[in-house]
Amino acid sequence: MRAILNVAQLLCVSQFALLWFAALFLWIATPVFALDEENDFSLQPGDVLYIGFPGEAGFNQAFVLDANGKIDLPELGPFKISGQKLDAAEAKIRKLMALVFKGTERLNVSLKARNLLIQVLGYVAQPGQVTAPASANVQSAIQLAGGLLPGAQLDRFQIQRGGRTIEFNYKDYLDSGDAQVLPELQSLDILFIPASPLTGNVQIDFDAATLSATGDAADDKKSFRIFGEVVSPGRFALKDGYSIVDAIMRAGGVTRYAGVEQIKIISGARPITFNLKTYLETGDERLMPPVQPGTTIFVPIQEEEIKTGSNVVYIMGEVFKPGAYENKPEATLLDILANAGGPTRFAESRQMRILRSDGSVTPFDLQAYTEGLSQSVLPVIHAGDAIFIPEKTDTNEASWLKVPPSRAIKIIGQVYNPGRYEWSDEMSLLDIIAHAEGPTARADTANIRIMGPDGRGNTVSQVFNLEHFFDQGGNIADLPVIRAGYTIVVPELPQDPSDNKAQWVRQSREKSIYIMGQVGAPGRYMFNDKLTFLDILSAANGPTANADLHRIRIVHRNGSAAHMTELNLALYFQTGDETLLPIVKPGDSIFVPEKNGSWLDRPKEEMIRVIGAVNNPGRYEFDGEMTILDLLAQAGGTTEGAYLNKLVVVNASCCASRSVAFDLEAFMKMPDFSTLPVLRPGDTLFIPAKQDSDWRIFMEGVSDVFKLISIVAIIGVL
Repeated sequence: MRAILNVAQLLCVSQFALLWFAALFLWIATPVFALDEENDFSLQPGDVLYIGFPGEAGFNQAFVLDANGKIDLPELGPFKISGQKLDAAEAKIRKLMALVFKGTERLNVSLKARNLLIQVLGYVAQPGQVTAPASANVQSAIQLAGGLLPGAQLDRFQIQRGGRTIEFNYKDYLDSGDAQVLPELQSLDILFIPASPLTGNVQIDFDAATLSATGDAADDKKSFRIFGEVVSPGRFALKDGYSIVDAIMRAGGVTRYAGVEQIKIISGARPITFNLKTYLETGDERLMPPVQPGTTIFVPIQEEEIKTGSNVVYIMGEVFKPGAYENKPEATLLDILANAGGPTRFAESRQMRILRSDGSVTPFDLQAYTEGLSQSVLPVIHAGDAIFIPEKTDTNEASWLKVPPSRAIKIIGQVYNPGRYEWSDEMSLLDIIAHAEGPTARADTANIRIMGPDGRGNTVSQVFNLEHFFDQGGNIADLPVIRAGYTIVVPELPQDPSDNKAQWVRQSREKSIYIMGQVGAPGRYMFNDKLTFLDILSAANGPTANADLHRIRIVHRNGSAAHMTELNLALYFQTGDETLLPIVKPGDSIFVPEKNGSWLDRPKEEMIRVIGAVNNPGRYEFDGEMTILDLLAQAGGTTEGAYLNKLVVVNASCCASRSVAFDLEAFMKMPDFSTLPVLRPGDTLFIPAKQDSDWRIFMEGVSDVFKLISIVAIIGVL
């Protein structure tokens, strides 16, 4: 039998040894990131460390450095090790673990994998944080985020790193396969993929080929416009080395009606006429002008007789019949516009330009002139001048920067459509707010802030009470003067502090009132001269069930010195006397104490002390309508050992203190309320115990004498 047991024990030990060696083999076989020199790099977020610690179940596994560079170990919690070499990180881990574990010499720390934590945002299928290998590039990160969505703008990818933005052209990489054009990724990079501005402000499925046929420009500063007799007029991206022929080919070529001998090119302030026919016949590259960013190309319709010469005026842009017209000396700008059919519905008639033959440019606001708002006269048109009417800015495009700051105004905050709008001096504050679709339900219209330059390089601001203007009315001339370049901020009303306390910091102290203690939602609340004490108490969800309504305190801080008033709200609810309610102003503080709260916060002059043989001795509130009987009842009544024949009342007054004895037992037999002692706040009521009475002391003395006589008698008998 003993032999069998020995064999069983040997088998158990062998199995244990086999399991130990298997675990050791798995630990050794765990894949670990290997470099020739492990300490040639610093740890970064996303790296994976294998921490082996035999005998501890929470270890012997991989741990990942989070986005803050911290590692979370059992019993130690998270601590930062990013930026350190591997041996320095291992020393720090070993030092911290020695505070909690023993045998840290068995600890083994090794680098299992190097990863990158990358935020992939924007026009991808699954935006968010991805974990990529250290060797991953931009394309790998995009694939981990689900790939690009149709409509992503490939030439304007961004990497945001440490407060700076790196912009690169992903399309070049897809065209060439050259990975050198892609910036290397670093951990905690933010890879942002923008949407093409051609998709508009509403995300929809679209045919990219059809959409790009009308233009593919993403930036006004790097594009050119071509219109007239071409297959696909529009705005197109400008590539390096583009010529006028390349631009025409990008627009699908000219139509059969094109007047290729009179192609107009406006680059800068001077128009150029290009004869495509002569270039095709001679091949002279010197005849072909370059295309600059912002260039406008107009291909006119072919006419039986091309109008050229010293009497021709050109009109182009958003008119119904652009072209070249014979100019007569008596013809005005309106005559020429009428001859061209007038501006179209897409014309930006406020930004007309007359390109003079001498290279100068004359701006003209046709809309203001027709409305009688402009004091200027019609500009004189000379032979050789070109009249250009640009296209109206489309607010649905991301290219709202086409409106320069000198003609724009910004409105932000609580309006339904904040943004940047074109401004005209005949507009008012009400116009721009209406243009932004009006204030939202959360708008604080009583504190609209208007900021603008003062002409000396500084920004000044003023506050306008639009709510008062709406309620009381007023003269339109009283509205603040708005100029182009100004910024209008419509602030948000503060939220309920119980919902979002972070909103408190955005609320002005001068317009706030504080309420704390036993109310449903204590905090800071917006307050104005229309609100009362009950309004602010209701805003805080009213007093709780534990609130002491008899002694609510209000600290007034709006005068030269702070002072406190006390309110008996229960008395107000009993009488309805409005004069009991205090007047509160912004900056005041309201405190609703707890019922049966600590008596230490009440001065002794307002309390009565009850001590001695009562069930609940202590300090109690007392008013002029209460008697000693009420006080005893509030203290839980007297105990069984109370000596009721001599209750002592100690009266405290301003001049001297005195004590009065009261026989409660005699009062109970023959009640006479006129004999009840007078009590005032600050007094003390003492109820002695029977063992402290004179009769009890006397009887105990007599008992001792009889005990002594009995002892003497017993001794005498003995």
